[in-house]
Amino acid sequence: MTHDHASHPQNVQTSGFWRSRYAIGLLVFGAVAGYFLWTEHRAHLAQWWPYAFLLACPLMHVFMHKGHGGHGGHGGGSRATGQGTGQNSDRG
Repeated sequence: MTHDHASHPQNVQTSGFWRSRYAIGLLVFGAVAGYFLWTEHRAHLAQWWPYAFLLACPLMHVFMHKGHGGHGGHGGGSRATGQGTGQNSDRG
């Protein structure tokens, strides 16, 4: 069986939306709109920064807690009895 590889285009590049001129226009429009929103409403947003930081603390706790296994099993087996309470207590 022979295959004719010359009939299949090898270097066909389909450009997606983000490489089109519409996407560039959308990005420019978004940058201009963001600039004017920032300059006009900066004074109003400045008063809310302390509340945003206070809200960020519990949100980070909730969403980042899965990184170390949650609150369930912090090594409560037989190995943990009789040793120190620090994380590096098993190094010696």
